[in-house]
Amino acid sequence: MQYENILKRLKALSNPKTVEGMARFGINPENTYGVSIPNLRRIAKEVGKDHSLAQQLWFSGIHEARILASMIDDPNQVTRKQMDAWIKDFNSWDVCDQCCMNLFSKTSMAWEKAIEWTKREKEFEKRAGFVLIACLAWYDKELSDRKFLVFLPAIKREANDNRNYVKKAVNWALRNIGKRNLNLNKKAIETAKEIQKMDSRSAKWIASDAIRELTSEAVQERLQKRDK
Repeated sequence: MQYENILKRLKALSNPKTVEGMARFGINPENTYGVSIPNLRRIAKEVGKDHSLAQQLWFSGIHEARILASMIDDPNQVTRKQMDAWIKDFNSWDVCDQCCMNLFSKTSMAWEKAIEWTKREKEFEKRAGFVLIACLAWYDKELSDRKFLVFLPAIKREANDNRNYVKKAVNWALRNIGKRNLNLNKKAIETAKEIQKMDSRSAKWIASDAIRELTSEAVQERLQKRDK
């Protein structure tokens, strides 16, 4: 009953004009209602964690229902099989990112899946690996640098992927690692300079954009204050 009620609620919140706007930002308009993230978060807060309901919502195939599923699922009940099945359904960058941010980054398998998925061929599956890296670098401020250094070879390896949603995620992962502390900032800049030498438009964009932010006065000042 709760499943049907949620679908009715999502449909009631639908907005065709919003769907048109989302499409302009590269969001897949198929099975999309145009429900805002704040509205989805409101519903998720009311529902609470519910693993079985999350599965139902995901299998509905509705864009917003899948994002909501990532918000209410319990990371402790998520399996490797589920993670691998869900990423095969990714057909839009926002579902990929929301799922990684809200759910996958909070699972015990996040680290292994991040590395594994960066080797995938499909655009959103590979993107998921790098979004996970970006999330892990952003969320947990206490982890050792060693945990993040293992990601740099993967970032360098995939920097020549010219697909828009891959290169942006590679760049995001590199920048987030470089914003953790001064040591990782130095290592990320070194990696970016190596990437910059590659004969690839995407690699040069990833590198120059990362170097611009990571060497900026604002980032350097913040890291120096943090490391004192």
